[in-house]
Amino acid sequence: MKFNVLEHELVPEHYLVPEEEEAIVLERLKVKKENLPKIRKSDPVLRILERQYGHIPIGSLIKIVRKSPTAGRIIVYRVVVRE
Repeated sequence: MKFNVLEHELVPEHYLVPEEEEAIVLERLKVKKENLPKIRKSDPVLRILERQYGHIPIGSLIKIVRKSPTAGRIIVYRVVVRE
């Protein structure tokens, strides 16, 4: 990929949540992984994250930090699904 989409000003920050922290995040949010929004394995952001973190398996959690004019920052999570 010649263009890093994470460097674009409109793309929020994305991070892989370590496996050992997933249970803590899910407990804090009081939600099951299957109820979270999805992000496809083929998403361009995931391709860039795999360069950073290595292979990202299906079912992994991705933390997204968005800028908000009213709240400052909003943190959301997505679960990786197949294409």
